[in-house]
Amino acid sequence: MNFVDAHIHLSDDEYSGCIEEIIAEAKNSNVVALVSNSMNLETSIRSLKLAEQYPRMVYVALGIHPWNVNTLTEEELQKTLELILRQREQNKALIAIGEIGLDHKYTKIWNKQLMVFNEMLRLAEKLDLPVIIHSRGTTTQIIEMLPSYNLKKILLHWFSNSISALSKVVERGYYITEGPPVAYSNGIGDVVREIPLTNLLTETDGPVRFFKPPFNGGRTTPAFIPAVVKAIAEIKKIDAADAAGQIIKNFEEFFGVKLN
Repeated sequence: MNFVDAHIHLSDDEYSGCIEEIIAEAKNSNVVALVSNSMNLETSIRSLKLAEQYPRMVYVALGIHPWNVNTLTEEELQKTLELILRQREQNKALIAIGEIGLDHKYTKIWNKQLMVFNEMLRLAEKLDLPVIIHSRGTTTQIIEMLPSYNLKKILLHWFSNSISALSKVVERGYYITEGPPVAYSNGIGDVVREIPLTNLLTETDGPVRFFKPPFNGGRTTPAFIPAVVKAIAEIKKIDAADAAGQIIKNFEEFFGVKLN
């Protein structure tokens, strides 16, 4: 069985100095592709370097996370947009715009969040790239906004909101990712039960840590993905190999890449 981690922050400071080890763990666990999601200009540049070091293993999503909007300057925004434009022309490792979105915890900078999100969505539209979206507390609002953009593919990462929003997700052909909490969270279990397997991808969201069994607070790596797929298969009452195979197909379909 092969696996994918569609959402990890490989360019995060917490992983600096241990990337080789993490990639080796991923390969030993049959994880064949990782998408390094960026948070700002600096992590976007780092993600690109990682993709260069580990071709056809590390892919990149470039963008500005809503958590980083508060300190974002106009110059950094423009440089990030320009970087993405340049890379789209020359770099096959760039497969999405992400992680972008809106977060209800940062209402003091709401208008700035909306402005940056709009800039990122318009760029994705222009470059015909998928988007990876952060939607904590804002899923309903984001789902209402998205039809006004002509977007190729939409992925709502770590979907944990109301089941009622899932019907629109499925109806519009959006995808979601779920990660380690699927092994212990009833709420995430309910989401996985409802979402068609064809709309689902796996993630770790590392370096975020997970303190319940079987993860117990250890360093989050793509080696967690087999346990995530096993939990999904149990919820769906299907064979783990069938779940893993469909998720690989979903990854290829969503990001437009062919995995080895």
